[in-house]
Amino acid sequence: MRLGILKTGRPPTPAIPQFGTYPEMFMRLLGPDAYDYRVYAVDEGELPQSPKDADAFLVTGSSAGVYEPLDWIGRAVEFLQAAKGEAALVGVCFGHQLMAKAFGGEVIQSPRGWGLGEQEYRVLRREPWMDEAETIRLPGSHQDQVVSLPEGAEVFAASDFTPFGGLVWRDQPAMSIQLHPEFEPAYAISLIEHRRGDRYADAQADAAIASYAGADDRDRVGGWIKTFLRHATT
Repeated sequence: MRLGILKTGRPPTPAIPQFGTYPEMFMRLLGPDAYDYRVYAVDEGELPQSPKDADAFLVTGSSAGVYEPLDWIGRAVEFLQAAKGEAALVGVCFGHQLMAKAFGGEVIQSPRGWGLGEQEYRVLRREPWMDEAETIRLPGSHQDQVVSLPEGAEVFAASDFTPFGGLVWRDQPAMSIQLHPEFEPAYAISLIEHRRGDRYADAQADAAIASYAGADDRDRVGGWIKTFLRHATT
């Protein structure tokens, strides 16, 4: 299967030698040899020539906001709109928000502030590509949120803090999630430390780092994405 990864951001430069880029994190999560991968540097102006260039596209995270007046964001929205029904779509964090924006939802910088550290979502509906889990726990790093549903979408996972945390579309093969199954805990902690004193106060950073002491569901949700892609492209 051909999987196009739409790169919309990059980790802090000092973290890349140890943890890799966001596309590389997804390749580790899904399996380096699981797909015929092609990376498109969307944040640098590169997009696929056609939605037919891959069987599915995965949109990564980014430090940008989907509401920012950046040319590459507008072009990415147009590409997703053109890809509707032509290729399967998966979005994570910024990708989740970009898909919501592209298909008619609303995304804002939330007055709730930062969702930081391991976050727990309730599973509200069980899709064919999921197992029997009633909750999932994954790294979170966001202050923007989807605040209204895009057309054709339903919520499959959420928390009180993030009511539109996981979406599945009924009018196209598409799913998205606000949290980060591709973030290894060590990278998530590194990202917090990089932003300490700038975006995060010490107390907030310390609490978020402490949340990584327990287990999470990265492998489970990575498996959900793989099963979704198999169902959506066969």
